[in-house]
Amino acid sequence: QVYLVESGGGLVQAGASLKLSCTASGGSFNTSAMAWFRQAPGKEREFVAAINYSGGSTVYADSVKGRFTISRDNAKNTLYLQMNSLKPEDTAIYYCAGSGIVATPVRQDKWYEYWGQGTQVTVSS
Repeated sequence: QVYLVESGGGLVQAGASLKLSCTASGGSFNTSAMAWFRQAPGKEREFVAAINYSGGSTVYADSVKGRFTISRDNAKNTLYLQMNSLKPEDTAIYYCAGSGIVATPVRQDKWYEYWGQGTQVTVSS
């Protein structure tokens, strides 16, 4: 069993930056693909970014490409999401997810069986 705990969310103004962290315990973090998803009020959960087990391959949703950067530190069992140039439409609960099935970055949430409790990001205009 892998436990994931997110942190770093908050309330910021449009154009600001935030860095989310997700710390993993249990399981094999350094052999697992990891990802960030988000869910805005009244909307379905959507893919944000994913990274392979080593950090050498990443994929992003078109809506965040060029503004967000996913990274990982396997020595610290920690996943990151650097969010720059934030927009009000980025407001959502952000979830960290881990896969014990795939090591490559995938967009579909069905491949991720471990989920954190989420951290709220609110961007005011």
